[in-house]
Amino acid sequence: MKDTYSLDDLLHLMARLRDPQHGCPWDLKQSYATIVPYTIEEAYEVADAIERSDFEHLPGELGDLLFQVVYYSQLAREEGRFEFAQVVDGITRKLIRRHPHVFVDGDLYGAPDAARLEEAAVKQRWEELKAEERAEKAAVPEQLSLLDDVPSALPALSRAVKLQKRAAQVGFDWPEALPVVDKVREELDEVLEAMSENDPQAIAEEIGDLLFVVTNLARHLKVDPETALRSANGKFERRFRFIEQTLRAAGQPIENCSLEQLDALWGEAKKQEKLLPGC
Repeated sequence: MKDTYSLDDLLHLMARLRDPQHGCPWDLKQSYATIVPYTIEEAYEVADAIERSDFEHLPGELGDLLFQVVYYSQLAREEGRFEFAQVVDGITRKLIRRHPHVFVDGDLYGAPDAARLEEAAVKQRWEELKAEERAEKAAVPEQLSLLDDVPSALPALSRAVKLQKRAAQVGFDWPEALPVVDKVREELDEVLEAMSENDPQAIAEEIGDLLFVVTNLARHLKVDPETALRSANGKFERRFRFIEQTLRAAGQPIENCSLEQLDALWGEAKKQEKLLPGC
């Protein structure tokens, strides 16, 4: 056994797992589609480790995510579509192309440009280059849309932000946050109206509109809504666990408590959090 394995070893391992005669039966049954849920899960586990500053386990989580890329590449290799080397080559070329201020004349190992660009200029050029790439990919150029290549499989909040950012590139956006707050109130009123009419379909539609505009408000306030909601989920989980633990210590089943009792304990959980360092 080697002291340290390399990327080549990982690629060899993947090929062995998919060997038709001697490979792993489970791995041999997998396809692009069946692996996707694992890819999404591994990406979230990387994000979770970073959010918790769990750098001890981050290398392992990154390895799990890297394995997903290797897996897709092996499937493609078996079908004669592409190999892992093409994945590496493609992303390297794209990043060189999108950073002309760093890689002068597209030279990966050349001297950097002495004149550093401001961040705003870098972002603008990045978007211009992405637009050019979308145009090159378009099968029918006249049907090209700014919203092309925004992945439909993204979490809904993250996808809403991307759609809004794309539209904002051509000025379809509020100039500041306060008008968005007014829009939030307007959408909330429409939810209340749908509720008064007891129309489930309309309620669902209006709730969607409300979530979309709240996402827009978060974007204007420079807040990532996906991260903010994950944080809120964590806060809810901590406080609810406090309620459970408090009642368990008192020998009182949570199912027998009134809403008023639970709400009082919720308030106590909030007080306890404020006493903690950094809160």
